[in-house]
Amino acid sequence: VQLQASGGGMVQAGGSLRLSCAASRLVFSLYAMGWFRQAPGQERKFVVGISRNGGSTIYEDSVKGRFTISRDNAQNTAYLQMNSLKPEDTAVYYCAATRGYWATTYYTSRRDYEYWGPGTQVTVSS
Repeated sequence: VQLQASGGGMVQAGGSLRLSCAASRLVFSLYAMGWFRQAPGQERKFVVGISRNGGSTIYEDSVKGRFTISRDNAQNTAYLQMNSLKPEDTAVYYCAATRGYWATTYYTSRRDYEYWGPGTQVTVSS
């Protein structure tokens, strides 16, 4: 399994970025996906999760209303649209995948995820 995140960069506060996570060597539609982030000196934390079928999502409180996760199972890709970015969103963002045994289940714990991408840096300047 390979996951490759892209789309990170530097943006001013209030700006937007769209991250992509391209998956390969797996049946993408059988995997729930998630995004985590890790700021310098901090542990990796959950941001958002989406179920196998895309019908269920969950967001960490600080990103609700600003971030949107989606997936395109035909393209083997998950997305994270980030709007109204704040300096505190600055972190390395990681996408992760785990075999979802139920189509509508999402996962929020790092321990739930089997596969991880290498991360993409997001920097928000004030």
